[in-house]
Amino acid sequence: MSRKILIAGNWKMNGLLADGAALAKEVAVEVKKLGKPECEFLVCPPFTLLTTVKKALRGSKVALGAQDCHIAEKGAHTGDISPLMLKDCGCSYVILGHSERRADHHESSALVRQKAEAAYKAGLKAVICIGETEAERDAGKTIEVCSAQIKESVPDSATAANTVIAYEPVWAIGTGKTPTTDDVEEVHAAIRKVIAKKLGKGNANKMRILYGGSMKPANAAGLLALPNVDGGLIGGASLKASDFMAIAASVCKK
Repeated sequence: MSRKILIAGNWKMNGLLADGAALAKEVAVEVKKLGKPECEFLVCPPFTLLTTVKKALRGSKVALGAQDCHIAEKGAHTGDISPLMLKDCGCSYVILGHSERRADHHESSALVRQKAEAAYKAGLKAVICIGETEAERDAGKTIEVCSAQIKESVPDSATAANTVIAYEPVWAIGTGKTPTTDDVEEVHAAIRKVIAKKLGKGNANKMRILYGGSMKPANAAGLLALPNVDGGLIGGASLKASDFMAIAASVCKK
């Protein structure tokens, strides 16, 4: 089953207005040079940059996404952002359940599920993140942990059209460490089987599963060539347009 590669950048808590505008413009220009590439592009800046980046991406084939959302449409939730607000800003995607949110903000899989349901209602696509810690990996529980997170974080209403899964081993994020390509393919294949059991084979065959965790130009080609890897959720390397596009160049043809 052919699935269109998604090259997604998670800028995390980085960038001021001038930085964000410049980076987004550079990415937009480089993507335009590809003409009609065989893959899709997405950038997810911090909330403060959403409108600025939207303007910088205008007319390009780069989608805009956010890094989190609340479960409510509006209300007394100081410091939070609703899915409708993100949609109003021009977002089409939102990252949910990133390990940094799960750890720093104690987000449970149940909450991630609620956020995904709220995102769907607002017309957003959810990039739902899963992944094991180093201790869980060392204990041989990688597939067990990822399977549980899929079952608990992904709504029953998820489809290949409104959901992307991102496998990000927690121990590989920002560390420079990466699993072997064999390990990545094993986990992605297992994830697809869990999705098939939960959502049906049709959705499983069409749903994109991204790899994240120290993906960079040097290792992107090997990772993106794997049968069950349908793109990358890129952190640090997405903060330089040259690195982001070098990753894309390993798989996105003109």
